[in-house]
Amino acid sequence: MDAIPRPPLLAGLRRTYEGEPLLETDVAADPVTQFTVWFQEALDAGLPEPNAMILATASAGGRPSARTVLLKGYDERGFVFYTNFESRKGRDLAENARASLLFPWHPIRRQVRIEGTVTRVSPEESAAYFNSRPYGSRIGAWASRQSAVVRSREELDARYAELAARWPEDPPVPDFWGGFRVHPIEAEFWQGQLDRMHDRLRYRRTRPGWVLERLAP
Repeated sequence: MDAIPRPPLLAGLRRTYEGEPLLETDVAADPVTQFTVWFQEALDAGLPEPNAMILATASAGGRPSARTVLLKGYDERGFVFYTNFESRKGRDLAENARASLLFPWHPIRRQVRIEGTVTRVSPEESAAYFNSRPYGSRIGAWASRQSAVVRSREELDARYAELAARWPEDPPVPDFWGGFRVHPIEAEFWQGQLDRMHDRLRYRRTRPGWVLERLAP
């Protein structure tokens, strides 16, 4: 069988990766501390929206879904983002409370992948973040029944205007909106290298703590 020719546009995307070696002796003992180091370096490099991450979920039946969301906080407990609980990702997580996160820091030839279990953050924590958002974003959270079908842009704008008139100053926190925390059980740090001999270090949670392993590229 003849090989399928590579489209010209893809053929022009060959790329060579080269970065500082990522060695076991150079990383932190736990993934959250190591993430802090790399996140600061992504900030220092001037990456646009370094807190943008691809969130992958799956329904109870195993149907996968992925989208980009923004990391809004993290600590030793896990990585937090906010959304409408009735959105597709919210429904997925209600059925199957596991998720994967991917930080694609392409300009510095790095990526971080995190897998873990998911819980909702406390209502108090969600409220504190909601009330810190710009007014327009708070009204938008009310106006958009995220992932639901709408008949037109005009319908969405009318809903926004109606709610802005109802709450001209401080809208309350929607009962269908809040935060999720991804509690890491695995975290992989990827550093691009020449000849596809990339460095991949994975932290895997065990009962005593974290095990650090090197994966083949």
